[in-house]
Amino acid sequence: MGRTLPTSTDLFLQEQESFGRFRRALRRTDQLALDDLFDSARLHLAATQYASHALPFEVMLLSMLLEEHKLVMRLREQFDVFSRRLP
Repeated sequence: MGRTLPTSTDLFLQEQESFGRFRRALRRTDQLALDDLFDSARLHLAATQYASHALPFEVMLLSMLLEEHKLVMRLREQFDVFSRRLP
């Protein structure tokens, strides 16, 4: 018997493909930024299996937000270290 439900990877790819026309309408720099967001969401595909109650796009957005927040936290930490060095 075959699978009856798509995998989280399949759902992710379907969601990403559904934004193809939107992506093509963006400027090249924005396309690269969007690609980077999708790449960051892809890092959390294993965890998305545990969020089956949510819509696939919601999980993608949360994964993107998680990666962006991690970046903000690293930048804050670097800023704090830098500001302590100033007289």
